[in-house]
Amino acid sequence: MNHLKALVIKFVMIAAVLGIILAGIFDFAFSDTLVISLVLTLLAYVVGDLGIFQNAGARADQDKRNIVATLSDVLLAAIVIYFMAQSYSENNDNIVAATIVSAVVIGLGEWFFHKYIDRQVFDSPHETDAQRDY
Repeated sequence: MNHLKALVIKFVMIAAVLGIILAGIFDFAFSDTLVISLVLTLLAYVVGDLGIFQNAGARADQDKRNIVATLSDVLLAAIVIYFMAQSYSENNDNIVAATIVSAVVIGLGEWFFHKYIDRQVFDSPHETDAQRDY
């Protein structure tokens, strides 16, 4: 249940960012931004959060894991947004700018999202302090 809640939070964050930046500033169709948001949410959660963030270092070294995962999320967001936006848009002039701005803002949100999932999703309530390696 914690993973579902985290996915919803991540989707809302990404959809809000892309809705404001892509649809609001760069005139993309809002429906296209929702599709990009859904794809990016699922990929970033599986690759960035479950794959990289959870395994990028010792549990005690949350800052290092957060830096590595946030940078990978920015790169993944840039790749997904660029290619999906290019397929949806006839006007390719602003795609690079839209991609960079969106990826950086999403990266800022991911920094805080990783702190949330580290405490609320990955921190098992059944572990004692002696069982945690920090």
